[in-house]
Amino acid sequence: MASIVELPPVSISLPADRKPTEATASSLSAPIRRRLLPTGAAYHAHVRRTVHKRTFDEDEIAQAEESRRRAQSNVNGDDKNGADDLGVGDEEETVDLLLLDPKEWKKQDHYKVLGLSHLRYKATQDQIKIAHRKKVLKHHPDKKAGAGDANDDAFFKCIQKAMEVLSHSEKRRQFDSVDPYYLDLEESVPIPIKDWESNVFFSEMAPIFEREARFSRVQPVPMLGGVDDPKAAVEGFYDFWYNFDSWRSFEYLDKEVNEGSDSRDDKRYTEKKNKSERARRKKEDTARLRGLVDMTLQHDPRIKRIKQEEKEAREAKKRTKGNAGSGTSTPSQTAQEEAKKKEEAMAKEEAEKAARADAKKAKAAAANAAKKARRAQRAVEEGA
Repeated sequence: MASIVELPPVSISLPADRKPTEATASSLSAPIRRRLLPTGAAYHAHVRRTVHKRTFDEDEIAQAEESRRRAQSNVNGDDKNGADDLGVGDEEETVDLLLLDPKEWKKQDHYKVLGLSHLRYKATQDQIKIAHRKKVLKHHPDKKAGAGDANDDAFFKCIQKAMEVLSHSEKRRQFDSVDPYYLDLEESVPIPIKDWESNVFFSEMAPIFEREARFSRVQPVPMLGGVDDPKAAVEGFYDFWYNFDSWRSFEYLDKEVNEGSDSRDDKRYTEKKNKSERARRKKEDTARLRGLVDMTLQHDPRIKRIKQEEKEAREAKKRTKGNAGSGTSTPSQTAQEEAKKKEEAMAKEEAEKAARADAKKAKAAAANAAKKARRAQRAVEEGA
Protein backbone atom coordinates (compact mmCIF):
# COMPACT_ATOMS: atom_id res chain seq x y z
CA MET A 1 0.00 0.00 0.00
CA ALA A 2 1.31 3.47 -0.90
CA SER A 3 2.44 5.74 1.92
CA ILE A 4 3.08 9.47 2.13
CA VAL A 5 6.58 10.59 3.00
CA GLU A 6 7.14 14.20 4.10
CA LEU A 7 10.44 15.68 2.95
CA PRO A 8 12.03 18.68 4.64
CA PRO A 9 12.35 21.88 2.54
CA VAL A 10 15.73 22.42 0.93
CA SER A 11 17.12 25.93 0.99
CA ILE A 12 19.30 27.14 -1.87
CA SER A 13 22.24 29.28 -0.85
CA LEU A 14 23.42 32.14 -3.05
CA PRO A 15 26.98 32.17 -4.43
CA ALA A 16 29.51 33.85 -2.15
CA ASP A 17 30.77 36.21 -4.87
CA ARG A 18 27.31 37.47 -5.88
CA LYS A 19 26.84 41.25 -5.82
CA PRO A 20 23.50 43.04 -5.65
CA THR A 21 22.27 44.65 -8.85
CA GLU A 22 22.92 48.36 -9.03
CA ALA A 23 19.94 50.61 -9.45
CA THR A 24 19.54 52.01 -12.97
CA ALA A 25 20.02 55.71 -13.45
CA SER A 26 17.21 56.09 -16.01
CA SER A 27 13.74 57.03 -14.86
CA LEU A 28 10.32 56.02 -16.11
CA SER A 29 8.89 58.10 -18.93
CA ALA A 30 6.07 60.44 -18.13
CA PRO A 31 2.56 59.19 -18.92
CA ILE A 32 1.10 60.25 -22.28
CA ARG A 33 -2.56 60.68 -23.02
CA ARG A 34 -3.64 58.84 -26.21
CA ARG A 35 -7.00 58.85 -27.93
CA LEU A 36 -8.43 55.38 -28.55
CA LEU A 37 -10.33 54.94 -31.82
CA PRO A 38 -13.70 53.14 -31.63
CA THR A 39 -12.83 50.22 -33.91
CA GLY A 40 -11.78 46.60 -33.83
CA ALA A 41 -13.51 43.28 -33.14
CA ALA A 42 -14.00 44.03 -29.41
CA TYR A 43 -15.63 47.39 -30.11
CA HIS A 44 -17.91 45.90 -32.78
CA ALA A 45 -18.96 43.17 -30.35
CA HIS A 46 -19.71 45.83 -27.73
CA VAL A 47 -21.86 47.80 -30.19
CA ARG A 48 -23.65 44.64 -31.28
CA ARG A 49 -24.47 43.72 -27.68
CA THR A 50 -25.61 47.28 -26.93
CA VAL A 51 -27.86 47.57 -29.98
CA HIS A 52 -29.48 44.16 -29.53
CA LYS A 53 -29.48 44.46 -25.71
CA ARG A 54 -27.73 41.15 -25.18
CA THR A 55 -25.49 39.79 -22.49
CA PHE A 56 -22.15 38.21 -23.29
CA ASP A 57 -23.64 34.70 -23.22
CA GLU A 58 -26.64 35.67 -25.33
CA ASP A 59 -24.40 37.31 -27.93
CA GLU A 60 -22.17 34.24 -28.18
CA ILE A 61 -25.20 32.00 -28.73
CA ALA A 62 -26.61 34.35 -31.41
CA GLN A 63 -23.24 34.49 -33.22
CA ALA A 64 -22.92 30.70 -33.17
CA GLU A 65 -26.42 30.36 -34.67
CA GLU A 66 -25.62 32.88 -37.40
CA SER A 67 -22.42 31.01 -38.29
CA ARG A 68 -24.31 27.73 -38.45
CA ARG A 69 -26.99 29.24 -40.70
CA ARG A 70 -24.41 30.64 -43.12
CA ALA A 71 -22.55 27.32 -43.29
CA GLN A 72 -25.79 25.49 -44.06
CA SER A 73 -26.69 28.04 -46.73
CA ASN A 74 -23.31 27.54 -48.44
CA VAL A 75 -23.67 23.76 -48.36
CA ASN A 76 -27.11 23.90 -49.99
CA GLY A 77 -25.93 26.46 -52.54
CA ASP A 78 -28.84 28.82 -51.85
CA ASP A 79 -26.99 31.96 -50.89
CA LYS A 80 -29.57 34.70 -51.26
CA ASN A 81 -27.08 37.51 -51.42
CA GLY A 82 -25.47 36.18 -54.60
CA ALA A 83 -22.18 37.85 -53.75
CA ASP A 84 -20.17 35.09 -55.43
CA ASP A 85 -22.78 34.07 -58.00
CA LEU A 86 -21.91 35.41 -61.45
CA GLY A 87 -25.06 34.07 -63.09
CA VAL A 88 -23.52 30.84 -64.36
CA GLY A 89 -24.13 27.13 -63.96
CA ASP A 90 -27.94 27.37 -63.95
CA GLU A 91 -28.68 26.28 -67.51
CA GLU A 92 -31.27 23.58 -68.12
CA GLU A 93 -29.93 20.03 -68.05
CA THR A 94 -31.43 17.87 -70.76
CA VAL A 95 -31.89 14.12 -70.52
CA ASP A 96 -29.19 13.52 -73.13
CA LEU A 97 -26.78 15.64 -71.13
CA LEU A 98 -27.41 13.73 -67.90
CA LEU A 99 -26.90 10.41 -69.70
CA LEU A 100 -23.42 11.23 -71.00
CA ASP A 101 -20.86 8.45 -70.77
CA PRO A 102 -17.74 9.61 -68.91
CA LYS A 103 -15.65 7.19 -70.98
CA GLU A 104 -16.56 9.23 -74.06
CA TRP A 105 -15.39 12.48 -72.47
CA LYS A 106 -13.76 13.73 -75.66
CA LYS A 107 -17.16 13.86 -77.34
CA GLN A 108 -18.87 15.84 -74.58
CA ASP A 109 -19.40 19.60 -74.63
CA HIS A 110 -17.55 20.72 -71.48
CA TYR A 111 -19.13 24.16 -71.49
CA LYS A 112 -22.60 22.65 -71.71
CA VAL A 113 -21.83 20.21 -68.89
CA LEU A 114 -20.94 23.09 -66.55
CA GLY A 115 -23.82 25.29 -67.72
CA LEU A 116 -21.58 27.74 -69.60
CA SER A 117 -22.80 27.21 -73.16
CA HIS A 118 -23.92 30.86 -73.39
CA LEU A 119 -20.36 32.07 -72.64
CA ARG A 120 -18.02 29.36 -73.97
CA TYR A 121 -14.53 30.72 -74.70
CA LYS A 122 -15.51 34.05 -73.12
CA ALA A 123 -16.03 32.45 -69.69
CA THR A 124 -13.55 33.55 -67.02
CA GLN A 125 -11.86 31.25 -64.52
CA ASP A 126 -14.02 32.66 -61.71
CA GLN A 127 -17.17 31.80 -63.65
CA ILE A 128 -15.86 28.30 -64.37
CA LYS A 129 -15.10 27.70 -60.68
CA ILE A 130 -18.54 28.92 -59.56
CA ALA A 131 -20.34 26.84 -62.18
CA HIS A 132 -18.32 23.77 -61.16
CA ARG A 133 -19.16 24.35 -57.49
CA LYS A 134 -22.88 24.54 -58.26
CA LYS A 135 -22.79 21.35 -60.31
CA VAL A 136 -20.84 19.47 -57.64
CA LEU A 137 -23.29 20.51 -54.92
CA LYS A 138 -26.17 19.36 -57.09
CA HIS A 139 -24.80 16.08 -58.47
CA HIS A 140 -22.40 14.80 -55.81
CA PRO A 141 -22.96 11.04 -55.32
CA ASP A 142 -23.09 11.36 -51.53
CA LYS A 143 -25.87 13.92 -51.74
CA LYS A 144 -27.84 11.78 -54.17
CA ALA A 145 -27.43 8.74 -51.93
CA GLY A 146 -28.66 10.74 -48.93
CA ALA A 147 -31.70 11.86 -50.89
CA GLY A 148 -32.56 8.29 -51.83
CA ASP A 149 -31.53 8.54 -55.51
CA ALA A 150 -29.51 5.85 -57.23
CA ASN A 151 -25.83 6.27 -56.54
CA ASP A 152 -24.91 6.86 -60.19
CA ASP A 153 -21.85 9.08 -60.46
CA ALA A 154 -21.52 9.02 -64.29
CA PHE A 155 -22.55 12.66 -64.79
CA PHE A 156 -20.50 13.69 -61.76
CA LYS A 157 -17.43 12.23 -63.50
CA CYS A 158 -18.33 14.23 -66.61
CA ILE A 159 -18.46 17.37 -64.44
CA GLN A 160 -15.04 16.65 -62.98
CA LYS A 161 -13.57 16.03 -66.43
CA ALA A 162 -15.05 19.26 -67.76
CA MET A 163 -13.48 21.15 -64.85
CA GLU A 164 -10.14 19.45 -65.46
CA VAL A 165 -10.12 20.55 -69.10
CA LEU A 166 -11.47 24.08 -68.70
CA SER A 167 -9.34 24.98 -65.67
CA HIS A 168 -6.11 24.05 -67.50
CA SER A 169 -5.07 26.77 -69.96
CA GLU A 170 -3.47 24.47 -72.55
CA LYS A 171 -6.21 21.83 -72.42
CA ARG A 172 -8.87 24.50 -72.66
CA ARG A 173 -7.18 26.04 -75.70
CA GLN A 174 -7.11 22.65 -77.38
CA PHE A 175 -10.82 22.13 -76.67
CA ASP A 176 -11.69 25.66 -77.85
CA SER A 177 -10.00 24.82 -81.16
CA VAL A 178 -12.53 22.04 -81.80
CA ASP A 179 -15.53 23.31 -79.84
CA PRO A 180 -18.45 21.29 -81.32
CA TYR A 181 -20.76 24.29 -81.20
CA TYR A 182 -18.51 26.36 -83.46
CA LEU A 183 -17.65 23.38 -85.68
CA ASP A 184 -21.34 23.17 -86.60
CA LEU A 185 -21.38 26.90 -87.34
CA GLU A 186 -18.35 26.57 -89.60
CA GLU A 187 -20.19 24.00 -91.71
CA SER A 188 -23.23 26.28 -92.08
CA VAL A 189 -21.53 29.36 -93.54
CA PRO A 190 -24.11 31.29 -95.62
CA ILE A 191 -23.69 31.03 -99.39
CA PRO A 192 -23.79 34.56 -100.82
CA ILE A 193 -26.01 35.42 -103.75
CA LYS A 194 -25.02 37.61 -106.66
CA ASP A 195 -26.91 40.74 -105.66
CA TRP A 196 -26.51 40.73 -101.89
CA GLU A 197 -27.62 44.01 -100.36
CA SER A 198 -25.03 45.84 -98.28
CA ASN A 199 -26.87 45.50 -94.97
CA VAL A 200 -27.41 41.76 -95.53
CA PHE A 201 -23.78 41.23 -96.49
CA PHE A 202 -22.40 42.85 -93.35
CA SER A 203 -25.00 41.30 -91.01
CA GLU A 204 -24.18 37.81 -92.32
CA MET A 205 -20.40 38.00 -92.65
CA ALA A 206 -19.40 40.20 -89.68
CA PRO A 207 -20.25 37.58 -86.98
CA ILE A 208 -18.23 34.95 -88.86
CA PHE A 209 -15.05 37.02 -88.71
CA GLU A 210 -15.72 37.86 -85.06
CA ARG A 211 -15.72 34.13 -84.28
CA GLU A 212 -12.59 33.45 -86.31
CA ALA A 213 -10.74 36.35 -84.67
CA ARG A 214 -10.37 34.40 -81.42
CA PHE A 215 -7.74 32.18 -83.08
CA SER A 216 -5.43 35.07 -84.02
CA ARG A 217 -2.00 35.33 -82.41
CA VAL A 218 -1.99 39.04 -83.25
CA GLN A 219 -4.38 41.26 -81.34
CA PRO A 220 -6.39 43.38 -81.90
CA VAL A 221 -7.96 41.92 -85.03
CA PRO A 222 -9.52 44.25 -87.65
CA MET A 223 -13.19 43.49 -88.13
CA LEU A 224 -15.24 43.64 -91.33
CA GLY A 225 -16.37 47.20 -90.70
CA GLY A 226 -19.10 49.06 -92.57
CA VAL A 227 -20.14 49.99 -96.08
CA ASP A 228 -18.64 53.50 -95.87
CA ASP A 229 -15.14 52.45 -94.77
CA PRO A 230 -12.31 54.17 -96.68
CA LYS A 231 -9.99 52.32 -99.03
CA ALA A 232 -7.17 52.14 -96.49
CA ALA A 233 -9.38 50.39 -93.90
CA VAL A 234 -10.69 47.88 -96.46
CA GLU A 235 -7.20 47.08 -97.72
CA GLY A 236 -5.94 46.72 -94.14
CA PHE A 237 -8.74 44.26 -93.35
CA TYR A 238 -8.02 41.97 -96.29
CA ASP A 239 -4.26 42.23 -95.90
CA PHE A 240 -4.57 41.05 -92.28
CA TRP A 241 -6.89 38.15 -93.04
CA TYR A 242 -4.91 36.95 -96.07
CA ASN A 243 -1.89 36.74 -93.76
CA PHE A 244 -3.83 35.41 -90.76
CA ASP A 245 -1.58 33.85 -88.09
CA SER A 246 -3.69 31.25 -86.28
CA TRP A 247 -2.84 29.41 -83.06
CA ARG A 248 -5.60 26.88 -83.62
CA SER A 249 -4.47 23.29 -83.07
CA PHE A 250 -6.10 19.88 -83.24
CA GLU A 251 -4.34 17.85 -80.52
CA TYR A 252 -7.66 17.39 -78.74
CA LEU A 253 -8.79 15.00 -81.50
CA ASP A 254 -5.73 12.77 -81.13
CA LYS A 255 -6.46 9.08 -80.72
CA GLU A 256 -5.34 7.48 -77.49
CA VAL A 257 -3.08 4.45 -77.34
CA ASN A 258 -5.02 1.26 -76.68
CA GLU A 259 -5.45 0.63 -72.97
CA GLY A 260 -3.18 -2.04 -71.61
CA SER A 261 -0.79 -1.85 -74.56
CA ASP A 262 2.86 -1.44 -73.61
CA SER A 263 4.16 -1.87 -77.12
CA ARG A 264 6.47 0.90 -78.23
CA ASP A 265 5.58 0.22 -81.84
CA ASP A 266 1.90 0.88 -81.09
CA LYS A 267 2.77 4.16 -79.38
CA ARG A 268 5.03 5.28 -82.23
CA TYR A 269 2.41 4.36 -84.82
CA THR A 270 -0.32 6.20 -82.93
CA GLU A 271 1.84 9.30 -82.44
CA LYS A 272 2.81 9.31 -86.11
CA LYS A 273 -0.81 8.96 -87.19
CA ASN A 274 -1.94 11.72 -84.82
CA LYS A 275 0.75 14.04 -86.12
CA SER A 276 -0.33 13.39 -89.70
CA GLU A 277 -3.99 14.01 -88.83
CA ARG A 278 -3.16 17.26 -87.07
CA ALA A 279 -1.25 18.50 -90.11
CA ARG A 280 -4.11 17.53 -92.41
CA ARG A 281 -6.71 19.28 -90.27
CA LYS A 282 -4.54 22.38 -89.99
CA LYS A 283 -4.14 22.51 -93.76
CA GLU A 284 -7.88 22.12 -94.30
CA ASP A 285 -8.61 24.85 -91.77
CA THR A 286 -6.19 27.23 -93.47
CA ALA A 287 -7.81 26.53 -96.85
CA ARG A 288 -11.26 27.01 -95.33
CA LEU A 289 -10.36 30.40 -93.93
CA ARG A 290 -8.69 31.45 -97.18
CA GLY A 291 -11.81 30.47 -99.11
CA LEU A 292 -13.93 32.48 -96.67
CA VAL A 293 -11.82 35.58 -97.24
CA ASP A 294 -11.93 35.06 -101.03
CA MET A 295 -15.71 34.77 -100.95
CA THR A 296 -15.99 37.90 -98.82
CA LEU A 297 -13.72 39.88 -101.13
CA GLN A 298 -15.68 38.76 -104.18
CA HIS A 299 -19.03 39.98 -102.80
CA ASP A 300 -17.84 42.99 -100.80
CA PRO A 301 -19.84 46.02 -102.03
CA ARG A 302 -17.03 48.33 -100.94
CA ILE A 303 -14.68 46.86 -103.56
CA LYS A 304 -17.05 47.78 -106.38
CA ARG A 305 -17.43 51.27 -104.95
CA ILE A 306 -13.67 51.76 -104.62
CA LYS A 307 -13.04 50.57 -108.18
CA GLN A 308 -15.69 52.93 -109.51
CA GLU A 309 -14.15 55.85 -107.63
CA GLU A 310 -10.68 55.03 -108.96
CA LYS A 311 -12.04 54.73 -112.49
CA GLU A 312 -13.75 58.11 -112.30
CA ALA A 313 -10.59 59.67 -110.93
CA ARG A 314 -8.49 58.28 -113.81
CA GLU A 315 -10.97 59.46 -116.42
CA ALA A 316 -11.12 62.93 -114.91
CA LYS A 317 -7.33 63.06 -114.91
CA LYS A 318 -7.17 62.00 -118.57
CA ARG A 319 -9.76 64.56 -119.59
CA THR A 320 -7.91 67.30 -117.80
CA LYS A 321 -4.60 66.29 -119.35
CA GLY A 322 -6.09 66.00 -122.87
CA ASN A 323 -7.79 69.37 -122.74
CA ALA A 324 -4.61 71.02 -121.51
CA GLY A 325 -2.40 69.48 -124.25
CA SER A 326 -4.55 69.71 -127.40
CA GLY A 327 -7.21 72.23 -126.57
CA THR A 328 -10.90 71.47 -126.67
CA SER A 329 -11.90 68.40 -128.70
CA THR A 330 -14.81 68.32 -131.15
CA PRO A 331 -18.13 66.82 -130.03
CA SER A 332 -17.80 63.92 -132.49
CA GLN A 333 -14.37 62.98 -131.14
CA THR A 334 -15.64 63.14 -127.59
CA ALA A 335 -18.63 60.95 -128.45
CA GLN A 336 -16.38 58.40 -130.19
CA GLU A 337 -14.03 58.27 -127.21
CA GLU A 338 -16.88 57.82 -124.78
CA ALA A 339 -18.45 55.07 -126.92
CA LYS A 340 -15.12 53.28 -127.15
CA LYS A 341 -14.57 53.51 -123.39
CA LYS A 342 -18.09 52.25 -122.77
CA GLU A 343 -17.51 49.24 -125.03
CA GLU A 344 -14.22 48.45 -123.29
CA ALA A 345 -15.86 48.74 -119.89
CA MET A 346 -18.70 46.41 -120.92
CA ALA A 347 -16.27 43.84 -122.32
CA LYS A 348 -14.17 43.98 -119.16
CA GLU A 349 -17.25 43.62 -116.99
CA GLU A 350 -18.42 40.55 -118.96
CA ALA A 351 -14.99 38.97 -118.58
CA GLU A 352 -15.01 39.63 -114.84
CA LYS A 353 -18.50 38.11 -114.53
CA ALA A 354 -17.40 34.97 -116.34
CA ALA A 355 -14.29 34.70 -114.15
CA ARG A 356 -16.34 35.16 -110.98
CA ALA A 357 -18.82 32.50 -112.07
CA ASP A 358 -16.03 30.01 -112.74
CA ALA A 359 -14.39 30.80 -109.41
CA LYS A 360 -17.69 30.41 -107.60
CA LYS A 361 -18.28 26.97 -109.12
CA ALA A 362 -14.76 25.86 -108.24
CA LYS A 363 -15.08 27.07 -104.66
CA ALA A 364 -18.48 25.44 -104.23
CA ALA A 365 -17.09 22.15 -105.49
CA ALA A 366 -14.09 22.41 -103.16
CA ALA A 367 -16.32 23.26 -100.20
CA ASN A 368 -18.59 20.28 -100.88
CA ALA A 369 -15.60 17.98 -101.18
CA ALA A 370 -14.12 19.25 -97.91
CA LYS A 371 -17.48 18.86 -96.14
CA LYS A 372 -17.85 15.28 -97.38
CA ALA A 373 -14.30 14.51 -96.25
CA ARG A 374 -14.99 15.90 -92.77
CA ARG A 375 -18.21 13.92 -92.47
CA ALA A 376 -16.45 10.75 -93.59
CA GLN A 377 -13.64 11.35 -91.10
CA ARG A 378 -16.12 11.99 -88.32
CA ALA A 379 -17.99 8.80 -89.18
CA VAL A 380 -14.74 6.84 -89.09
CA GLU A 381 -13.81 8.35 -85.73
CA GLU A 382 -17.23 7.58 -84.24
CA GLY A 383 -17.07 4.05 -85.61
CA ALA A 384 -13.62 3.58 -84.08
